[in-house]
Amino acid sequence: MKHHFTLIGAMLLLTLPALSQTDPVISSWLRNETNIKGRHYVKGNPTPIADNDLANVQKVEYSTDFVYITATGIPAYITGPFQDGNPSIATNQNSIYKFPLKPTVKTGTKTATNGGNIGLFINGVALFDYRDGVSWKNSTNAMAGGPSGGVGDNVWNRDAVVAERIGFDCAKGHPAMGNYHHHQNPSAFNLDKTVISNVCDIYLADGLYVMDSTKHSPLIGYAYDGFPIYGAYAYKNTDGTGGIVRMKSSYNIRNITVRTHYADNSDVINGPDVSSTYPLGLFREDYEYITTSSGTPDYLDEHNGRFCITPEYPKGIYCYFATVDENWNSAYPYVVGPTFYGNKVVSKVGSVTETTTTYTGSTGSINDITHNLELNVYPNPSSDLITIQAKTLLNNTLQVELSNTIGQVVMKKEFFQGSTICFLQTTTLYSGVYYLTVSDGTNKKTFEILIKK
Repeated sequence: MKHHFTLIGAMLLLTLPALSQTDPVISSWLRNETNIKGRHYVKGNPTPIADNDLANVQKVEYSTDFVYITATGIPAYITGPFQDGNPSIATNQNSIYKFPLKPTVKTGTKTATNGGNIGLFINGVALFDYRDGVSWKNSTNAMAGGPSGGVGDNVWNRDAVVAERIGFDCAKGHPAMGNYHHHQNPSAFNLDKTVISNVCDIYLADGLYVMDSTKHSPLIGYAYDGFPIYGAYAYKNTDGTGGIVRMKSSYNIRNITVRTHYADNSDVINGPDVSSTYPLGLFREDYEYITTSSGTPDYLDEHNGRFCITPEYPKGIYCYFATVDENWNSAYPYVVGPTFYGNKVVSKVGSVTETTTTYTGSTGSINDITHNLELNVYPNPSSDLITIQAKTLLNNTLQVELSNTIGQVVMKKEFFQGSTICFLQTTTLYSGVYYLTVSDGTNKKTFEILIKK
């Protein structure tokens, strides 16, 4: 029997009390229990530099009504370089985020997103919305590559994902005054079907998760209204049926050649005419919301989400999705739409001032690595690089060893918690057969690798 949801039913469900410490908003964070530290690239040097700041989430604690996430904002995957001249690197934000255990729907006029943090990924890295803080009227010089002419005036707002692509690292992130963040789907550029940045060619890294069109994407974060964020793929139908499909944005690029009015036909200060310098999609106002698209289950609403069943929420909840196009390139509005679905209540706090319980549940350690961890190793044969790709996020750190046929270990590396990809450079090795072993300390999985020069 299929379940049919109504808005009333959804609202009643969202006001239920938290069930237990296994509530996903408590248990889904990537807690760093092995002192994993951040790493970053410097432009021109493909060898990462080790940092002193801890990566991922340091502590999760909860009360009757809230969960508190302590995080540095540093991911386990390598950050940088930022090739647009951004002088900043990812730095410790030393923040505590207060999330509600019972998110609520915003009635009436919805709250617009803003520049800066609008959500948090499960590794403690910030989510920003579409904008880069530059708009046309007061910042014409910045559009031309010069200094900003003033504070943005919210007319013809520039899209960071389009305008700042050269400044994103391999994981599609960059820092703002040290606050490393993603505006978009946090999967590495070189894993997209059509690769639109060459940064991964030199500076190998990975993202928060690997897209898989055959499986429901993982829960990758929470927006500042407390509702969960998922990757690009989900059940087609909201009741959990219909197979796995790509979730699609209901925003389309407008068919315009001049920028004199918005999609609702309201007149505004003129922006630049559409050209190769200022192409369609460079500004948020180049898009319009198509209401007919959202009438089908795999198209999302104006907030870039829908109410649906997911693996973590079998009774259903409102969810945002990190949208991509058919080539897996990020698709506007990227994660959260121009407005939040729920009441924006998440905040940074200086300290926890109520009685809480520290979450100490399992970080998902692998009891039987042979059966429970899906790994792809490619290319095989290899000449200069071996890539190990996990189908799901690692919840603990694994050890990787490459040995020759007489058992000598010729290379060691750690496959970090919160990562999905590990790379081994094999340019210095001789041709021949090698054995790649991935271990959690108790169990292991071994692959035979042929290196051909």
